Parts: sequence; C-alpha cells; structure tokens
Amino acid sequence: SAVLMDVATGTILYESNSHERLAPASVTKVMTMLLIMEAVDSGKIALTDTVTASEAAAAKGGSQIYLKAGETMSVSDMLKSIAVSSANDCACAMAEHIAGSESAFVAMMNQRAQELGMNDTSFVNCTGLDDGADAVNHRTSAYDIALMSRQLLKYHPLIKNYTTIWMDTVRGGTFGLSNTNKLVRFYDGTTGLKTGYTSAAGYCLSASAERGGMELVAVVLHCKTSVDRFESAKALLNYGFSGYALVTPQPEGGIPPVPVVLGRQDSITPVPERSEPLLLEKALASQVQTAVTVDESVQAPVEAGQRLGTMTATAGERLLAEIPLVAPEAVPARTFPELWAEFLKSICLSA
Repeated sequence: SAVLMDVATGTILYESNSHERLAPASVTKVMTMLLIMEAVDSGKIALTDTVTASEAAAAKGGSQIYLKAGETMSVSDMLKSIAVSSANDCACAMAEHIAGSESAFVAMMNQRAQELGMNDTSFVNCTGLDDGADAVNHRTSAYDIALMSRQLLKYHPLIKNYTTIWMDTVRGGTFGLSNTNKLVRFYDGTTGLKTGYTSAAGYCLSASAERGGMELVAVVLHCKTSVDRFESAKALLNYGFSGYALVTPQPEGGIPPVPVVLGRQDSITPVPERSEPLLLEKALASQVQTAVTVDESVQAPVEAGQRLGTMTATAGERLLAEIPLVAPEAVPARTFPELWAEFLKSICLSA
C-alpha cells in the first residue's frame, strides 16, 4: 500500500491500494505529533512546560526511553523522543498531559481524523502498539497517513526541528537518541517523518523530503523488511522530484493598477485571490505563460476581496488555471464635503 503526495497542493502523484485499511504501527504517532503541535501553536501548552510521567506511561512497552513513574521532562524533550526514537512512553505521557487520559486523547485523534477527511481511519491508542484486545480496530490507510502528514508538515513547520534530528540526547545528555528514520541521514532533503513496525503491521514509513522548493510525502505500509520500506519510499520520492515541479504564476511586468472613480485613493493594485503554486510535469513547467486582464476602472467604494480582474496561466494550448484578481483592501468613496473641498481647491489653484 503506497501513496505519494505533494505537500503544497495535496495532489496525489502515485497511489497503490491507497485506501486499504491496515495496521500503521508507530506511524500512528504522526497524529500524536500533530495534536501536540496544534496544542503548542495554539498556546494551550508550551515547549518548556514540564510533563510528569504516570504509571501507565512508564509501563508502555516497545520503543521507549524508559520513563519512570513520577519522572519529569519538558514537552520539547518528550516531543523529540517521540519524533526521533518513537518513544511510546513519551507519547502516552503527552496524551495524558494534553487530554487528561490516553482514551480522551484517542477521542481527539479520531475527531481530528474525521475533520481531515481520513475516512479509512480508526485509532484505539496513541502509539500504534498491537497490545490490547481492541488493537484489531486500530486501522488507517496510506492515503489517510498522507493527509495527516501533510497537515503536520504544511501548517506546523516547527516539527521539522525534531523530525530532522539524526542523533541527540535527553536527560541532560545522559540518554542518547538515534533516529529510526534512516533517510534523515542518507536521503538528500529529508524533512521527516515517522517509521513504524509491529509483527502485524510489517515495516511502515511516512517519509517526507524537500527539494527545489517542492516538498513531497511518501507513505508505504506493510513492507517485508526495513530496507524495503526505505528503498520504496526513496523510489517514490525520486519519481516525484524527477517528474514534477511547482510553478507560481507570475505575469511579466506585474499586475497593473485599476483606477478608482471617486475613491479616497486614485487607484488600487489587485492581488491574486490565492497564491498556491501549480504542480506540473516538468515538461510543462518550462512552458508556463501568465496573462492578466483587469477592469478599466472601478467605482468607489471598493470592498476588500472585490474582484477586479483575472490572471490566466497556460502552457501551449492547455489552460492550467484561472485565478481571480481581487482588491487587497477597501477603498472608501470620497464624501460630498471632501469632493466640495477638492472643487474649491481646484478653483483657487486655477485663479
């Protein structure tokens, strides 16, 4: 099961069995990290906050940094341990810190999954461990993993400070961490993201990399060996980087201003309604031409966001995009006293 997605646009460049519901192992922690980053970026928690490990967190098996019950650690070090060493104990401690309990955090995970359109997904824990009778219900798909990976990378770039670490330490330098994602060291441009393995899930990986201003995420599930998952992800990333490019339409000479009739300013220069780049095959990317048409004039008042023209991107005979050009700000109409004062001023100057 595999997916290759462009992070900027969400475009799928390759997929195979992309909606098959499978066990994701520790790739689950992409969602755990997403909720942590959303809590940090919203101000609910801070990276410097202290987290206390519970008995339940300390008892987690699998990959861990061997937290002891009552041990304290900063959110930043907890997040680093999750991103680099896939620490199950830290994932559980952070879940409890944010939501009060792992089960409450799992409810948040499932709600966020629904909001992101992850319709193949049901989480039962925050780690991806196969322990517990309900582990058979812990399922997602390569497509859904790509969705949550894109959300994390695009809107919370601070996560890359952690997911690109090759080796580091916690506990004041006394406990070493080594990244389970070997692409961080061996693949140019790697930005993350998360490995996973259990006997039921096989070897899994959500791998992201950025080259030439384009970031891609490759998801592979149920590979037979660890080498296979890394080689498969590299092949997907290589395919994307060699065949596609991002192009932001830019008209030669810029966008001309539009005269404003009876406005408090004489003209306004429109801006594109959206600035997302176009994802194109490289053969097309070099052929892109951008044309602009704007209104001859506009009557005040002008509202912010009011359409004032169109920017059209083409490649040969192929229409790539039509992007509305809109007013970046409001332009109020001049009032009668303002017009009268201007009229009197003009009379005085002519006299």
